[in-house]
Amino acid sequence: MEITWLGHSAFRIRSGDIVIVTDPFADSVGFPLPQVKANIVTVSHPHPHHANSQAVQGSPRVLRGPGEYESAGVHILGLGSKLKPEAGPGPRNTIFIITLEGITLCHLGDLGEVPPARFGETLSRAQVLFIPAGGLCTITAAQAVEAIALVSPRIIIPMHYLTPGLAVQLNPLDSLLNEMGQRPPPSQPRLLVTRTNLPEEPRLVLRSEASGGEAASPPDSSLPLGMTFVAVF
Repeated sequence: MEITWLGHSAFRIRSGDIVIVTDPFADSVGFPLPQVKANIVTVSHPHPHHANSQAVQGSPRVLRGPGEYESAGVHILGLGSKLKPEAGPGPRNTIFIITLEGITLCHLGDLGEVPPARFGETLSRAQVLFIPAGGLCTITAAQAVEAIALVSPRIIIPMHYLTPGLAVQLNPLDSLLNEMGQRPPPSQPRLLVTRTNLPEEPRLVLRSEASGGEAASPPDSSLPLGMTFVAVF
């Protein structure tokens, strides 16, 4: 399985012929979504920065809202959760739990609170956790640390934080690192995940620029595309 960060909360998860894209964003986020094709798209909530599914090529199946889904041999569970209270009584956030290649991934979307304890058993199955780290319109850094403790993943991938070119007001990743008592560790190239190479201890994954392929970085290489695998614990 190969995981590539496309920017903001969007990722491409590739396993053989299966490609899943999470929370594709509109240009109003501050930069364009890289050209990407997928079988499945997950949308955590209907904000343009998370729901630009029409930009994804390949006529993918688009999953929105809570429920159990089976598509292209992939099992996906959507759990209804809360946005920040100031978002009002409108659409809710959906946590997506994706299982393929015997690995379970959890994308928390635009989570506005620490997941309730009743989700603990389900979420704790996830070996890979995508977690918002920029605060303000999502969980705080302290709440993110609580959520990480609840899930206890092997790999932690921060998303939805301040990056070059972003037109959204968010905190930088330092907020989460400081809450964890960690420094930004040295980076390595891309992230490939298999059942046999999952780390024994939790590890954090940070970004680097993508290179080549349909999710390659645009000419402005400062944009937050691609993945880096780094250990922080």
